[in-house]
Amino acid sequence: MTDTAQTPTKAPTRLQRWADSDFFYLFKRSPVAIVSFAVALILVLSAVFAPLIAPYNPFDPASLNLMNGFSRPMTPNAFTGDSFWLGTDDQGRDVFSTILYGMRISLFVGVAAVLFAMVLGISLGLIAGYVGGWTETIIMRIADVQLTFPSILVAMLIFGIAKGVTPIEYRDQMAIWVLIIAIGLSDWVQFARVVRGATLVEKSKEYVQAARLIGRSGPAIMVKHILPNVLSPVLVIATISLALAIIAEATLSFLGVGAPPTQPSLGTLIRIGQGFLFSGEWWILFFPACTLLALALSVNLLGDWLRDALNPRLR
Repeated sequence: MTDTAQTPTKAPTRLQRWADSDFFYLFKRSPVAIVSFAVALILVLSAVFAPLIAPYNPFDPASLNLMNGFSRPMTPNAFTGDSFWLGTDDQGRDVFSTILYGMRISLFVGVAAVLFAMVLGISLGLIAGYVGGWTETIIMRIADVQLTFPSILVAMLIFGIAKGVTPIEYRDQMAIWVLIIAIGLSDWVQFARVVRGATLVEKSKEYVQAARLIGRSGPAIMVKHILPNVLSPVLVIATISLALAIIAEATLSFLGVGAPPTQPSLGTLIRIGQGFLFSGEWWILFFPACTLLALALSVNLLGDWLRDALNPRLR
């Protein structure tokens, strides 16, 4: 008998494992997830590469021509003959370019605010769930009190206080960072409550007891053992919170307490366009509003699908 040499099987690559995973299988079978992901990806990439895509720099005064003001979409201007895809505003700025640059501000504020809320909420949730006692009582009562107020009002209050203590000469420069802190402080509660509940379950399991027996400190157990096991619901909340943070930023900017006019976001552009809606220049409001709707809706739908995909009981 002759021994037949068996060819060793090649280990699958990380990309192959991803393609064969249940997560990717569920993604392929969900048209809503595919369309939402495609729309969100296109909008995010358009904002990131705005300097390369935008035909004009709308915030460069040297490139503006007031004679191009109120140009209708895809219609040559009566004075200069220039044509713009989505028209221009009252200062002659290309609406398409302002949307791309404004979307950068909205996405930056939304992502930074969610990251800040995640770090704060996860930290307080871990401490409350693991330490317990008066520490847990104080943290969760503060969370309960904050939940009784609408988050947008909390953000406006924090923004007003922070702006009041900021020197006048630095207010425009610090407005974006103040906005991030205001939105983040208004959204940390949901992260803290979810992480605290998951921590209460995890800290009673055997691997946590074993870590205590070998002398691991409390912070090390929270960070290295409990935290990796409570991140799945946090990622779902973060995705949905991103859409809410973008809407909160747009709302604050629309009310005039958000991004400064020198760094307009989608909310600022909508506020500017609202003043010209009833005079016939509908495109100044319509296109930024549609962009905000598409961005928030795609991220929100993607978060809803992610929640269902990561929770087997909802499939």
